[in-house]
Amino acid sequence: MEARKEKERGVRIKTKREERKKDWKKSLKRDKYLIIMILPVIIYYLVFCYFPMTGLWMAFTQYRIGSGLKGLYLSEFVGLKWFQQFFSSVYVWRLVRNTFLLSFYSLIFGFPIPILFAVAVTQVKRKGLQKTIQVSTYLPYFISTVVVCGMINNFLSPSGGIINQLLNKIGIDSINFLSLPEWFRSIYVISGSWQSFGFNSIIFVAAIMGISPDLYEAMRVDGANKRQVIWHLILPGIRPTIILLLIMTLGSMMSVGFEKVYLLYNSAVYETADVIQTYVYRQGIQSNNYSYAAAVGFFNSIVNFTIVFFANRLSRKITDTSIW
Repeated sequence: MEARKEKERGVRIKTKREERKKDWKKSLKRDKYLIIMILPVIIYYLVFCYFPMTGLWMAFTQYRIGSGLKGLYLSEFVGLKWFQQFFSSVYVWRLVRNTFLLSFYSLIFGFPIPILFAVAVTQVKRKGLQKTIQVSTYLPYFISTVVVCGMINNFLSPSGGIINQLLNKIGIDSINFLSLPEWFRSIYVISGSWQSFGFNSIIFVAAIMGISPDLYEAMRVDGANKRQVIWHLILPGIRPTIILLLIMTLGSMMSVGFEKVYLLYNSAVYETADVIQTYVYRQGIQSNNYSYAAAVGFFNSIVNFTIVFFANRLSRKITDTSIW
């Protein structure tokens, strides 16, 4: 009897496997064009995100430059030596503080602007004017970081910069903004918000457009004014989108844009401008200490993951909205 039951169970399992295989082939044939479209994205993440993770082993070894990929796994294992060296460094507090503050200020001042802009632009009734405003605010996002930093240098130049020219006209002496540590964070945050707010508003505009027109009509019938429509319909309607993007933004709290900081900072402003990414560059590329740089970068990634994990967990408990 038991042997018969085992045989029947084996037949059922085999049948289910065959059915799943047929369903998989059917789905593959049905969605082949969608798979082809998503294939470049998958390849991109495999090549540039997942495959480089093999280099994390470098953070625990005495890697020698020039030994190649094979040498990575044959290098001397040193355990947590590089992590200990980083945490005992005199720069660790400055690096963590600057990285966090630049990201925090960018979040506080940069994250709400696309939301407010999306709400404002969707209230414009003239479609031609609305599209013109949107396109004009999207364009800065596509300007190269090098060009943006060049523009910032020209505008803030102590000799001939437009900002200092305006200051001179009202009786204020020229200020060398990019050589004063107290100005760096403001310059970074303001220029970053200007460059990205238009493009970042696209998702919020799409979320607002997805709100049912019947809800707008119902509020008009109830006598709601524009402010009430925004506060009680639009903002609650896009709240899940806001929360998801906020969580994703928190996941990069310790990942400040390296290119912009590197192009704007100098030794005079290291006190407020030197971040983990620039420190990793100097240690890894300029000093050829790849293992130490890998350890610092690995620490940075762990902090980012921890932040996004707990932010997602907190959001799921409070709002029932989460990434996973």
